[in-house]
Amino acid sequence: MTILYPLYGNLYVNMTNRCPCACTFCLRQNGEELNGSGSLWLKREPTVEEVKAEFDKFPPDTYQDLVFCGYGEPTERLEDLLEVAAFAKEKFGKKVRVNTNGLANLMYGKDVTPMFEGKVDAISISLNTPDPTKYLELTRNKFGIDSFDAMLKFAGDVKRYVPSVTMTTVATTITEEEEDRCRKICEDLGVSYRIRSFES
Repeated sequence: MTILYPLYGNLYVNMTNRCPCACTFCLRQNGEELNGSGSLWLKREPTVEEVKAEFDKFPPDTYQDLVFCGYGEPTERLEDLLEVAAFAKEKFGKKVRVNTNGLANLMYGKDVTPMFEGKVDAISISLNTPDPTKYLELTRNKFGIDSFDAMLKFAGDVKRYVPSVTMTTVATTITEEEEDRCRKICEDLGVSYRIRSFES
């Protein structure tokens, strides 16, 4: 059971396989692991103490940042995520990033963005497309058509509490015209835009 795994010079945290989405391009549909990580399918969700103990296997000088991203939506375990993030920042002085679908407010039925303050340095949100209908078709999330606007609101709100907020789309999944519209959405929200490469 892989809880922590090194990737791209960072250390990634895999705490859950739960996710309210079933994205058409999701990497977990293509296999059990990423770049030799070992299986990211969890037999069970590790406790916070088990996650903390895993850090002993990875000397702090062997990775740059800590990234919450695995085979599930990290904010499904938001309080545990933030506890581990605070632990890692205090003990190792690492910057913390969360890769998310941006639907946490829908998941919890309230605005959770203030909870990130002081514990998370960067958030990367999957924008995927500029169109609400296509967004639902791509993500196949359980919240329906209103999820797109909720995700945008999350991005606009969380930037008040997290220094760096980036929204992303996946190269080759949308047109250049759609990428331009995504860029404009991000400009209007006051967040960064990045086109990430498609990984098989």
